[in-house]
Amino acid sequence: MEYLDPDDVFRDEDEDPDNELFKGGEASKELVVYLVDASPQMFSTTCLGENQNEESHFHVAVSCIAQSLKTQIINRSYDEVAVCFFNTREKKNLQDLNGVHVFNVSEREDLDRPTARLIKEFDGIEESFNKRIGSQLGILSGSRDNSLYNALWVAQALLRKGSAKTSDKRILLFTNEDDPFGSIKGVTKTDMTRTTLQRAKDAQDLGISIELLPLSRPEEEFNVSHFYAELLGLEGDDLALFLPAAGERFIDMNDQLRKRMLKKRKVRRITFSIANGISIELNTYALIRPTSLGKITWLDSITNALLKTERSFICADTGALVHEATKRVQSYKNENIVFSIEELSEIKKISPGHFRLLGFKPLRCLKEYHNLRPSTFIFPSDEEVVGSTCIFIALHRSMLRLKRFAVAFYGSATNPRLVALVAQAEIISAGGQVEPPGMHMIYLPYSEDIREIKELHLGETTATLKATDDQISKATALMRRVDLKDFSVCQFANPALQRHYAVLQALALDEDEMPEIKDETLPDEEGMGRLGVVNALEEFKNSVYGENYDDGDKTNEKPSDASKKRKAIAENAVKESANYDWPDLADTGKLKDLTVPELKYYLTANNLPVTGKKEALINRILTHMGK
Repeated sequence: MEYLDPDDVFRDEDEDPDNELFKGGEASKELVVYLVDASPQMFSTTCLGENQNEESHFHVAVSCIAQSLKTQIINRSYDEVAVCFFNTREKKNLQDLNGVHVFNVSEREDLDRPTARLIKEFDGIEESFNKRIGSQLGILSGSRDNSLYNALWVAQALLRKGSAKTSDKRILLFTNEDDPFGSIKGVTKTDMTRTTLQRAKDAQDLGISIELLPLSRPEEEFNVSHFYAELLGLEGDDLALFLPAAGERFIDMNDQLRKRMLKKRKVRRITFSIANGISIELNTYALIRPTSLGKITWLDSITNALLKTERSFICADTGALVHEATKRVQSYKNENIVFSIEELSEIKKISPGHFRLLGFKPLRCLKEYHNLRPSTFIFPSDEEVVGSTCIFIALHRSMLRLKRFAVAFYGSATNPRLVALVAQAEIISAGGQVEPPGMHMIYLPYSEDIREIKELHLGETTATLKATDDQISKATALMRRVDLKDFSVCQFANPALQRHYAVLQALALDEDEMPEIKDETLPDEEGMGRLGVVNALEEFKNSVYGENYDDGDKTNEKPSDASKKRKAIAENAVKESANYDWPDLADTGKLKDLTVPELKYYLTANNLPVTGKKEALINRILTHMGK
C-alpha cells in the first residue's frame, strides 16, 4: 500500500485537460508541396521587393518559401514539406516526367520535415538555378508536353504518404501566368486543359487542397477566370472575393503565404449536452494565444537520437522493482483509511457531463471582469453527430434575438468550471468576412477570484482629490491625439522571442551575422514628437501641475522614512569610525578583537558592503586599506 501526503490526497492526477487551449492543441500534421513556376517570364517580370528594389517574380516566390520554411521549422517542426519547380530544363522526379524538378538535399526524402541544411541550400538556389536546373517553357504549341499536368502529378505522388484523416495535404502554386495554355490553339488546347483539370480534380478527391498564390505582371492583373478559377473551383461570390492583386509586392506575397500556412486548426472536438438527451458536436478554436518557447528535446550525446524518460518504483528495503500500489492510504485519527484508485476517482467526480447547458441569463449580467482568461471560439460540426449545425444555428439565432448568453458546465471531473457562451453574429465587409458566426466560450471566475476595489481616502478630514472638468477635457484631447487607429495585438511581435529564434537560426544555418530584430514595442519617438501631440501633452501637464512646474526639480520632494533612516545610520557610522585607529588595528592584527557592529562602522563609513561573517568583513577592510 502507498501512504498519501495529506496535502496531496485530492490533487488532480493529470494536468488541466483544457490547458492545451492555451498552447494551440495537438492538431493534425500538415503535408505541403510548394509548386513554383520556373518559366522564363518568372525571371523577366519584376516587381517591388522588400527594400523597394525591383526583383523578379521567381525571387519573390523563392524568398517567401524560404521565410515560410524558417517559420515552419520553429512553429510546426513535425510538418513535412517538399519544393518542386516546373517548366524546367532538367527533370528530377520519381515519375521521370519532363519539365519537373523536385529540389532536395542528401539524406532527406523528397517530402520530409524541413531541416537546416534544406533551408541553407534553398537560400542559394537562385545563384545555381540556371546551371543546375535551368528554365524553359514546358507548354508549347506543337508539343504534347504539359509541365503543369506533370507538376500536379508529381505533387500528388509526393502527398501519397499519410492519411487524409490524420494530416492536411496541400499544394501551394506560385505563378504569374494566368493562362498556361494561351499559346496553344484548337483541339490540342482543349485536350490539355481537360486533362490538367481532371488531374487537379483527382488530387482534390483524394483530400488534397490546391491553393494559388498569383503574381501580377506590371500593368496587367492576374486574371484567374482564364484557367485557374475552374481548377480551384471558384465561382460566384468566391470568384469575386478572390484577390488577384496579392503578390504585386514582396511584402504582399509574404503576408499571403503566412496567412495560408497559419490557417486556423481546431483544438479539440467536444460534445455539448443541451437537454433531454439532445447533444450536438462542436469544434473549439484558440483564436489568440501568447506564443511560448518551444519544448526542450533531450537527445543522446553520441547518436543524437531522442531520449525516452521512464519512471520506476524501487523498494527502499529490498531494492526490488515494484509496481505502483493499487491501494492508497490516508492516516486519520491514528487510523489508516484505505482508498482504491477507483474510489478516489469517484470522490473527485462532480458532474457526469463534460460540457452541458445549465441555463440562460441577460447579456447585461455578464461583466468585463468576468473574462478570467482568453476565451475559446466554438463552431458546430456534423462529422460525428448529424444535425449539430441545425440545432446550433437555432440556438445561436435565439440568443442573438433575445440578447441572452448561455451558462454551461465545462471541464473534467477534477477541473470543473462554469463558462458563458456568447453568440457572435457574422460581420461582412466589401472585402469579405470580417468576423465569423459562432460563440465565444468565456471562462467565468469563482467568487474568490474577484477582488473588491476599495476607494482610497486621504484621511477622515481630507476630501478625495478629483480631476476638474478642464483636466478631464485636456486628458481626453491628449488620448485622442495618441490613439492608435485600427489597433490589434497581432501587430506587435514579442522581441524576446524574435531574438531567441534569430539566435537559433544563426546557429542552425551557420550564419556569420545574427538577423536584425526590430523591437516594435518601443515608443514611437517620431510620432510622439509631432506638433499636435506635443501641444496636447503640454496643455495636459499645465492643467494638472501648473505652468511653473519643473520636471527636474527634486528639491521640494520630501524624503521618505527609509531614506531618513539610512542617512542617520551612515552619519552615525562616520562619527563612530573616527574613534578608531584603523591602520594601527590592521597592522597589529587587532581587527579580530573588534565586534561585528564595530567592524561595520568602517564599512558603512566607506560605502562598502556589510554582509557576511566576521572573517569576510575583516578581509574586506584589509583589502580596502591595501594591506
